[in-house]
Amino acid sequence: MSESNNWKHNAYNRKFIASFSGGKDSVLALYKAKQLGEAVGLLVMLEEEGKRSRSHGMPPELIQAQAASIGLPVYTAASSWSNYEEEFIGLLEKAKMAGAEVLVTGDLDMPEHGCWHDKITKKAGLQLCMPLWEENHHGIVEEFMSLGFITMIVTVNLTLGMRTDDLGKILTPDYIKGLEARGIDPCGEGGEFHTTVIDGPLFTSPIRVRSLDIIQDGEYAFLPLVLDTDSNQ
Repeated sequence: MSESNNWKHNAYNRKFIASFSGGKDSVLALYKAKQLGEAVGLLVMLEEEGKRSRSHGMPPELIQAQAASIGLPVYTAASSWSNYEEEFIGLLEKAKMAGAEVLVTGDLDMPEHGCWHDKITKKAGLQLCMPLWEENHHGIVEEFMSLGFITMIVTVNLTLGMRTDDLGKILTPDYIKGLEARGIDPCGEGGEFHTTVIDGPLFTSPIRVRSLDIIQDGEYAFLPLVLDTDSNQ
């Protein structure tokens, strides 16, 4: 079996660091990888100011709350796009010192050749595992929901069929059917939308969040989330 063909299973009986956005694909990949090996932490890249995650624009305190509920430490670094790869590899090297042998990611459609994650894991002396690689998109979302994960749409691309009233929606079978009827990939793999997971079998307790006002920036609209610290909730 070639190394690329083993991308789905490379976490078997190994320790791994999981690239983590807080969204559905990275959470499901973590869940699947934990059936194979042992997680040592979550890798999260932040924007330059360190105030939001680079992938989904989540505040670090929300990511930390997810990690605490999952029970894993966070390896994090702030970067610009110019030094993103350098900082990412630096985190991989730190995770390797903690015992990680593999990087787990939630990619579905990564090309077999020219894969960026494959290149940087080799630079760091790790292997790559993508548990969702080449899986059917509808099937992945169905599995995610059937496992009991709950996730909310927090970013939409308004040029790809999504609307501002999609923000805040919880993924359900009926809602996914509606997205597909609108010609939208159920995983949002074309960049149509991003999500934040707030509960599920990896979590010891739900992540209680509060929505702020929607922000529109060009073709994108965002639903900022903050932790709901109201003890009465």
